[in-house]
Amino acid sequence: MRAVLLRAALQAAEQGWHVFPLRPGSKRPVLHGETSCPATGPCAAGHRKWELRATTDPDRIRAAWSRAPFNVGIATGPSGLLVVDLDVPKGKGSSDAPGGAATFAALCERAGHTVPDTYRVRTASGGEHLYFTVPAGVRLTNTAGTVGELVDTRAWGGYVVAAGSTTPTGAYEALCAPVAAPLPVWLQTILQPAPKPAQGPSGAVAGQSRRYADVALANETRNVATAQPGEREGKLFRAARALGRLVAWGDLPRHVVEQALQEAGQGAGLSAAECRSTLRSALNWSITHNSGRREAA
Repeated sequence: MRAVLLRAALQAAEQGWHVFPLRPGSKRPVLHGETSCPATGPCAAGHRKWELRATTDPDRIRAAWSRAPFNVGIATGPSGLLVVDLDVPKGKGSSDAPGGAATFAALCERAGHTVPDTYRVRTASGGEHLYFTVPAGVRLTNTAGTVGELVDTRAWGGYVVAAGSTTPTGAYEALCAPVAAPLPVWLQTILQPAPKPAQGPSGAVAGQSRRYADVALANETRNVATAQPGEREGKLFRAARALGRLVAWGDLPRHVVEQALQEAGQGAGLSAAECRSTLRSALNWSITHNSGRREAA
């Protein structure tokens, strides 16, 4: 088992994923906590938690796993990952309750997309972990229930148990090659907090605006993605005009709108050049003609 777990840790590190040891047969870190920190070695200049000490260095990994058959933890934040944790219902009488996988699939369908094809790991409890790469400069944190029931996420401040690890409940098993897909724009929009304006409407009003903007983006993206031949470019143009108002008002970043509609347009059958041209003209017009209108209203 020590050789198997060492190999799992090295394979994760080869992907650029930062690993650290978990207790044998457990999901808990081996490393000491802040309250028991000896303030020596790696912590001589101050306590360094597992997220700071996770590594991709093969020599450090071999040295650590030579001591015991440690399970493998992946620190998602330093690894540039966001992992979606699709859990299963727990407890008696929950066999008919939808699990995290069904909830996430329904959410993807409402956003106009299929469940992303990415690296997946079956967890010891029978759930799944879906791995996604996060765009450079984007810092996401853990969530619990924000996306949906039994759908949590792990990013900065969190970690996941790597494939190859085992617990008394069962093993963590890779279901495909370890190639993580980019985080879908629509999912990033749900997870990424909107920047707080220096001056603006009350918190309640701003929250309603952000929720409306997220729903509008999902609806317009779906309309474009499901457009039929003969109506695709028109729907893309109208979607860009509609969402351009929310860009002008600061409710949506322009690059998020452009990327979401570009992907939807190409998915519907338009060429990349057609999408870019339509989006540029429609967004420019809408932003120019809607700047300041909310304040005036």
